[in-house]
Amino acid sequence: MSELESSSKRTFLKGSAAAAAAAIMPRSVYAADTWDVIVVGGGTAGMPTAYFAAMRGLKTLLIDKYHMLGGTLDRSGGQIAAAGTKFQKSLGIVDTPDEHYADILRINKGTGDPALGRLFVDNAAATVDWLFDNGFKAVEGHPVAGSGHEFFLKRRYQWGSKNGVSIYETMQPLIDQAVARGKLQVMLSTGVTELLQGANGAIQGVKTEDASGTRSELRAKSVVLTSGGSASNPVMFQDHHGVPLFAKIAHPMSQGHGLTMGLGVGGYLRGGDKYLCSFGAVLRDRAYPSPIDAGVVLQPHQRMPWEIFVNASGQRFVREDHASVDHREKALLAQPGHRCFVVFDQAILDKAPPLIPGWPREKLMAAFNQHAMFTTAPTLAELGARIMVDIGVFEKSVADYNAAQQTGSDRFGRNHMPLPVAQGPYYAVGVQGFTIKSSAGLAVNPSLQVIRPNGQPIPNLYAAGEVIGGGATSGASFVNGMMVTPALTFGRLLGSKILLRNA
Repeated sequence: MSELESSSKRTFLKGSAAAAAAAIMPRSVYAADTWDVIVVGGGTAGMPTAYFAAMRGLKTLLIDKYHMLGGTLDRSGGQIAAAGTKFQKSLGIVDTPDEHYADILRINKGTGDPALGRLFVDNAAATVDWLFDNGFKAVEGHPVAGSGHEFFLKRRYQWGSKNGVSIYETMQPLIDQAVARGKLQVMLSTGVTELLQGANGAIQGVKTEDASGTRSELRAKSVVLTSGGSASNPVMFQDHHGVPLFAKIAHPMSQGHGLTMGLGVGGYLRGGDKYLCSFGAVLRDRAYPSPIDAGVVLQPHQRMPWEIFVNASGQRFVREDHASVDHREKALLAQPGHRCFVVFDQAILDKAPPLIPGWPREKLMAAFNQHAMFTTAPTLAELGARIMVDIGVFEKSVADYNAAQQTGSDRFGRNHMPLPVAQGPYYAVGVQGFTIKSSAGLAVNPSLQVIRPNGQPIPNLYAAGEVIGGGATSGASFVNGMMVTPALTFGRLLGSKILLRNA
């Protein structure tokens, strides 16, 4: 567990104590009558959905299986993006939703849902301004054009000093206030096991089971699924994406229950074909899913590469200093097992900037004797044997790179080649592509109603957040802010405008 993850969870526990005390009421309070809205999942999308519905005067119940609200915000980077925000205006940045939408299309090549993309960009600024008005502060110097993924053409991307926790700390007091004023009720440590569906197909409420095993049926005019994806369920994740779940990093409640419930009442999934992996992390071991032990800096805008990257066959496969993050991510996606090795020699180790931030030299060198993903050998042939690549192919890849380094002409077009890989001992760090999100999710229409394969909405059933899949909003690329911000925005729209409008 990272220091950020640990501190985030401590913050969540402290902040959720008051909410839990205020929200958990006797069972009889919940069983009495029909709710206007039941929101299933109290994370990035569920919190604003419930808050705005309650403040609008709808009788609202927020249910979460976990013992605190916030969902994935305890481990999310919390990056948000919008055009025409107060953050931009304070810095004199002129931006429009049309420009934002065009930038999204440029990055993901039109692979997201166009109607949802348009709904998002036209309403994102109001969402970010709502956070701003309620105390959210962006890191100094933000917004920026980009960071870990493909850059925007304008500065519209920001996050708080505590990453996702900054968003949680902005929203939790609002939830507390709504609860204290009797406008909202919250059930924690309670799972929704099934949707209640009438003979006409309309959703009529939910079945629940709390931590003590007590079961209830709760009636509602509308039900909103905001219960996250399947990125902590290895079997379901692979079934929906055709890719193993490599990293153990998602929220433990991301088990795909909302997906299963939506399918059970006639919905369908889409977006699994838009899976994309981030360019790499060092896993603890090869028993997937594995915790992440380290993040290597492989982004040229943060640290120019001195090393070379080879795939599981020992071949170079990408221009290591390519300016496009999306290009490098797609190149890794095309490799067997979505993995590669970062290869270097003693001279590069001695002269290059640190490969793993925060790791002193002693820790790095110790890893080469102890960690499954760190390998060293006196010769290239022995290194190739230890990392189990084709030795002949591997040696030729290194020789070809060294020749390119001497002539300044690399077949991949690489420009930054300060040193050859030519002086033993040699080193390799295994890097695995991974994701923290689900690309597959329930299909919804522009009113965020869950729809059947024929396009017809399931009456009274809505969805927002990761349960509708990252492929719907971000497409087949990682677009800055296109998970957290749509979740917040669609939740705000559902609560403030959409719910009961179609009833």
